[in-house]
Amino acid sequence: MDEQVETVLHADGPEGTARVAAALAPHLRAGDAVLLTGELAAGKTTFVSALVAALGSQAAVSSPTFSLAQFYATPGPRVLHVDTYRLDDLTEFRDLGLDEYLDEVIALVEWGDLVAGEFVDPLRMHLAADPDDAAARRITVRGSARWAPALDALAAPAPSSTTP
Repeated sequence: MDEQVETVLHADGPEGTARVAAALAPHLRAGDAVLLTGELAAGKTTFVSALVAALGSQAAVSSPTFSLAQFYATPGPRVLHVDTYRLDDLTEFRDLGLDEYLDEVIALVEWGDLVAGEFVDPLRMHLAADPDDAAARRITVRGSARWAPALDALAAPAPSSTTP
C-alpha cells in the first residue's frame, strides 16, 4: 500500500471552507477524485460549491442528492459532482454509467466512502463540526504521497489580507 499523507485543517465558517477549496483547486486535474465524507450539514456541498467557483465556474452549485450527479463547466476540465447518499450499494453507482467520464473530469463525490474503490488514488476529505464552534469545521484531508504537495499547500497559513 502507498504511503498516506494527512493533515487536519480548521475552517472558520463557510469563508474558511472556501479558502481551503481555493488552496486545493490549483492541484486538481482531469482524472482526479475528491471523496467527501461527514455528517449531514457538515459542509460537503459548501466545499464543493467553493471548489467549483475556485476552478472558474460561474454555476450555482447545489447538492445533487436527488439527481445524483451534476456536471459543471470550468475553463479546465469539467467537474462531476456526485452525491451517493441515496444509493444502497456500489451496483447502483455503476448503473449510473459515470465511469466513462472519470478520466476527463474532476470528480467530487459526497458520501464518497460507498464508491471509493471506483477511483484511482482519490483524495479523501472528512468534514466535521468543531465541537467548540458550531460554525467552524475540522477538515481531515488524506491521500497517497502523490497528494503531498496539495496537502502542504492546504496546511500553509493563508496570506494576510492586511497590508502594513
